[in-house]
Amino acid sequence: METQWSTRIRWADLPEHVKVGIESILGDPVVEAVGQHGGFSPGTADRVRTITGRRAFVKAVNPALNSTTPGIHRKEAAITAVLPPSLPAPSLIGKFDDGEWIALVLTDVEGTHPQVPWHMSELALVLDALLGLARTPIPGELEKLPRLEEELAKDFKGWARIREDHTESCDPWILENLDCLERLAEFGLQNSGGSSLVHTDVRADNILITRENGAILVDWPWACIGSAWFDALTVLVNVRVFDPMFDVEAVLGTHPVFSKAEASIVDGYLSGLGAYFIDAARQPAPQGLPTVRAFQQRQGDAVVGWLRQRLAARD
Repeated sequence: METQWSTRIRWADLPEHVKVGIESILGDPVVEAVGQHGGFSPGTADRVRTITGRRAFVKAVNPALNSTTPGIHRKEAAITAVLPPSLPAPSLIGKFDDGEWIALVLTDVEGTHPQVPWHMSELALVLDALLGLARTPIPGELEKLPRLEEELAKDFKGWARIREDHTESCDPWILENLDCLERLAEFGLQNSGGSSLVHTDVRADNILITRENGAILVDWPWACIGSAWFDALTVLVNVRVFDPMFDVEAVLGTHPVFSKAEASIVDGYLSGLGAYFIDAARQPAPQGLPTVRAFQQRQGDAVVGWLRQRLAARD
């Protein structure tokens, strides 16, 4: 099952003054740039090497490519700059920002995205990393991050919007069960609080598996504070996207990151995530991101399918 990512610009497409600004951060001219696949930003995502052999990861965008992505990059720069060194995350080397173009220069992680369909060995590495993340004290610089319940409030109310305006192609099971789905999503939202750092956008293309058998999480603009196992559940949703037959329930019942995951709250998170994905997939494609809606539909189908199985098993 293949994912169609958005078309990105490359290092060679950047204006000369942006390249010069990035090279001044690195201290030397860039002699090699290799574009990376994955994600949905239309901006650059390049592994670069300088004339002296220094390596880094560079991502750059301007409003002409997508009006909201520059702001997202600025948020990511601010958050990444103060992430504890112990976290499974790249470090910010520096940023270039001329008010239009924003470029992040990050440490280059020598790793590859998890294989999809997922393999249990790599899934275990990711869940182990998320367990460590959940147990890491939040530094003072990050205590003012948004709370997870605030970040999810609008998204988890997607079922109400679908009730008011839905297409003929909407899954009949969803329409027949909207009352239940709304109640579950509201319950999930009410129980999304916590004191852990939450990435909130963990999926295969935002993870790198290293040669040392570690898992590094990239792209941190949506970090917030909340449930210790919300991220881990979203990873299992990503597993289901690429392999609906994967026994995610077995993982849910055995990995320690889910030790406090009550069944009713799992259902609530799944319903809320389904509300977000199904509602978002109906919207027009954002500027420069022509494939994101189709992928949101796939995620919605995966999460609703899983929730439906869980509810049927209790009938």
